[in-house]
Order: sequence, then structure tokens, then C-alpha cells
Amino acid sequence: MCQLLPLQWYQPDNARCEDGLLVIEARRQRKVNPNYDSESRRWNRSRKYCEYTSSSVTTRGLHSWQYGRFEMRGRIDTRAGLWPAFWMLGVNGRWPANGEIDIMEYYRGMLLANAAWASGRRGRPVWDDIRKPITELNDPDWSAKFHVWRMDWDADSIKLYVDDLLLNEIDVTKTFNKDREGKNPFRQPHYMILNLAVGGTSGGDPSKTRFPAKFEVDYVRVYKKAPKDHEERQSTN
Repeated sequence: MCQLLPLQWYQPDNARCEDGLLVIEARRQRKVNPNYDSESRRWNRSRKYCEYTSSSVTTRGLHSWQYGRFEMRGRIDTRAGLWPAFWMLGVNGRWPANGEIDIMEYYRGMLLANAAWASGRRGRPVWDDIRKPITELNDPDWSAKFHVWRMDWDADSIKLYVDDLLLNEIDVTKTFNKDREGKNPFRQPHYMILNLAVGGTSGGDPSKTRFPAKFEVDYVRVYKKAPKDHEERQSTN
């Protein structure tokens, strides 16, 4: 099957703070690709122009976490061709051997809650994923509201929720890469990404969608468990 890649060009101008929210905005906007290479096969170099712009916010090289509770309260645009995500990647190794966790991903009417690791075939992941149509959430105004996505992650499991509804539980005791090293990518630190992609095989056709489109983030919070000795001291006070 022919895979159509996302259409957007990421740039800092499309992310801003406004009225206490982080706003990632996708626009229908033609831009010249400054990294264009007519002989390149890479999706972000092979196109002379982009027809859409957006932004991707990441903590890569700034901060990473291993285990804890991760929450994001946000509102996503669920119209055709839009592909918002709140996700994490492992700091060591090449994808998919570094591990990918999709706490929130949306396209084509579905919420996704996924994890991926190496299958042993170069560039081919093993997926533990679920797709939940938003029509099954029984709220006709769901897309107009803010929602809370959550991950509870420890050495044994990854649990992914929306509004306290468990979407997927990944057994981390079974997520070892099937390559020569055989590491478990979900037992290492991961960095965070918030982005709004446009189009492609997953995102769908954005041509009839009115732009701009927004991914609005109220907050992102990370909680770590208190050490056991600290918990014991509190319980005796």
C-alpha cells in the first residue's frame, strides 16, 4: 500500500501561549522548504513546497522521565485531516528500538492509545494499540470540550486513559525488543512531544477543512512516586 506522508511543515511561529493555554496551530500556508533536495527520499526534504504549517513542541535534549503519572488536559480539533498527538520516545536507540508511547493520538474519528517497540526487522515495530471511535464516548459535544489524558507507567505496565476511562494496558514485562540487543525500551527515560500533524495516510484529507486548526493544551503534569521511606515517615507522623 502506498503510504502518504504528513503534509505539514513544523515551525516555531505556529506555537504560542494565549489566555493561559499552549496553542499549537495548523494553517493552510504555502512555504518553500529550506531543506529541499530533489534527490532525497526523506519526506521532509523531497518536497519543494509545503501547503500546510504547524508546530511540534518537544523536551528532547531538555528533560526526560522514567516512570510516573503523566497528565495532559487539552482540547483537540477532530475535523478531517487533523492528527494531534501527545506522545513519548525513548532517549536511547533508533526508532522503534527506543520505544514509542502514544498517550493521546487522534485521527479519522478515532482516539488511539499505543506503544511500539522493535520487531527484529529493520524499521518495523511491534504495536500494542487500540482505536476508540469518539462516537462510542456517547457525548455529542465531546469535541468541543477539554479532556484529560493520563499515563500511569512503571516497570511492569503502561496504562493509558482518557477522562479516567482505561483505553489500553501494556504489559511491560513482555515488551523486549526482538533485535540482537533485546533491551526493554520502556525501562529507560523518555522525552515528551506535543504536535499537530496534517494529512497523510493516517490524518486523512484536509482539503475541505477550514483552517486554522488548533490543539489547545491547558496543562501537562508529571507526578513521581514518593520513596517508600518517605511514605513510611509520613504515615507515622
